Amino acid sequence: MTRPATPLIRELGRADYEPTFAAMRAFTDARTPDTRDELWIVEHPPVFTLGLGADRGHVLAPHDIPVVQTDRGGEVTYHGPGQVVIYLLMDLRRNKPGGKLYARQFVAKIEQAVIEVLAAYNLAGERVAGAPGIYMADGPKKGAKIAALGLKVRGNGCTYHGVSLNVAMDLAPFTWINPCGYSGLATVDMRTMGVDAPLADVQQALAQELVRQLATEPELNNL
Repeated sequence: MTRPATPLIRELGRADYEPTFAAMRAFTDARTPDTRDELWIVEHPPVFTLGLGADRGHVLAPHDIPVVQTDRGGEVTYHGPGQVVIYLLMDLRRNKPGGKLYARQFVAKIEQAVIEVLAAYNLAGERVAGAPGIYMADGPKKGAKIAALGLKVRGNGCTYHGVSLNVAMDLAPFTWINPCGYSGLATVDMRTMGVDAPLADVQQALAQELVRQLATEPELNNL
């Protein structure tokens, strides 16, 4: 069997959330078993997004930031300038090394990509059981969230939505919500942690690490 082609990386620049969301759904509606997987790199103007099961009460004070209902998993999150957002438009039912890539393995690979990128900048990130995303593993900000994850996996195994990593943001809007449904959850960015990295560099680093992680065989015993 031929191995699926490496995902195509598209750079969308700064783009409004709702048209991008519509484009993800349209791409997924139109794709065929032969459609190449894609990663979309984007930076959004300020927006709060709600997952399918989100409680709108977790939006405490939206100010003038739009609140958009989506079809991803998870609760409420914030996207804004200075944040890397990468959407993963993938077909999980394609033959991968070791067989199909299941949703749990897919999430673990995305999280591991974030951990590896943070490590390259000498930051320690970790998973927290039952709370998708990546959190600071040590120091005075231990437990603060630095990356969020939310996906839609359709019945045919095709995915969209993705991952966000905070690089150099105005963090105030995170205090206007209960991030991911957790009251008082601290949110940080790489700049807060002492790393001054150009957004474009982190965008490329995360995209390339996602491609690398998705090309490796799942460690089934650990997932």
